[in-house]
Amino acid sequence: MRVALISSHSLIKPGGVKRHILGLKKEFKKKGIYSKIIAPRREKSENYGEDVILLGISFPLIIGGTQADFVINFNPLAIDRVLKKEKFDVLHFHNFTFASTWQILEKSKALNILTVHSDPEGSKFLSDSGLLSLWRKIIGLKIDGLIGIAPLCLKGFENFQCPKAVIPNGIDLDEFNPRVEKIKKFLDGKLNLLFVGRLEERKGLIYLLRAYKILEKTPLFQRGKGGVRLFVVGQGPLKKECEEYVKKNGLKEVHFEGEKTNSQLVSYYNSADIFVSPAIFGESFGIVLLEAMACQKPVVAFANQGYKEFLKGKKGGLLAKNRDVQDLAEKISILIKNPGIRKKMGERGLNEAKEYAWQNIADRVLDFYQLCQKEKNRKLEIRN
Repeated sequence: MRVALISSHSLIKPGGVKRHILGLKKEFKKKGIYSKIIAPRREKSENYGEDVILLGISFPLIIGGTQADFVINFNPLAIDRVLKKEKFDVLHFHNFTFASTWQILEKSKALNILTVHSDPEGSKFLSDSGLLSLWRKIIGLKIDGLIGIAPLCLKGFENFQCPKAVIPNGIDLDEFNPRVEKIKKFLDGKLNLLFVGRLEERKGLIYLLRAYKILEKTPLFQRGKGGVRLFVVGQGPLKKECEEYVKKNGLKEVHFEGEKTNSQLVSYYNSADIFVSPAIFGESFGIVLLEAMACQKPVVAFANQGYKEFLKGKKGGLLAKNRDVQDLAEKISILIKNPGIRKKMGERGLNEAKEYAWQNIADRVLDFYQLCQKEKNRKLEIRN
């Protein structure tokens, strides 16, 4: 089997879709399955080695408070050359972007699988622009199987005549685990809060900073040897605004750490006592919650639709009312005050994270490929 894992997003920046594709690629390689990643180029200097084929150009867009990609292949013949050379049996698209996905689908003779990583119905841009119905129509024409990383990703596809499955994000437990070394300079007795994500509207850092301001006025911040501090890992268009808020309000011990590689990121998770994700919308799964849980950390998050689905029935996290700064501060304070609860939640979170090991997720994806191929063959037999 020869598989193309096709990203609708540039690989130049961190992101959940990128981590998903890289995790699946790594597990396929372990299983002896030939696969290549196909991704658009954003900068001329990009080069990821022989396992990544750069195809098309990505133009970054800010839509609905988050970054998106407009991707187009200015040289359609390049698509022909790649498909002819590689002879893929499966084209596995990760999200659907105009116009590149359709350009590739139009030329495909392989099994076409689409994983939806977002909530299409929750996209104000798609709904208001009228693109949602067109998007679904195109998918219906050429896609042989649909995967949603969460149930909400498949809303609106109920009547599609192709196999559908919910297969979540995976986690590399060899990479994300409590055994990775901590950052020594952070182990000075202070209680560490951690935020990881793009500094953009939907990730909600400003809400966490407001909650931190509330907490800073309480005796909680004097607990332990040196009180409480917050580490912010990530970059984005709202960094300056958030830094100005910290300065204007005189918030102490808020550290903006910038972007980190995966190996660096694990050390941040392991150096934290509490992980906080105040994302307000647009989350279909919550890969950062899973990563923190795999590192045995308790999590606090806003109850957006995706986080509610992911944490439903789980004991490794606490949910605060969405956009409610006071409730977010209260949930964080519960964990600051109770080291025993932090420990138990961390242990439960680690056990829950093990369900998402990439080995299990990759097996489910491969089984889904087989199911879709059988269904496609059955339809072809009926037509003939």
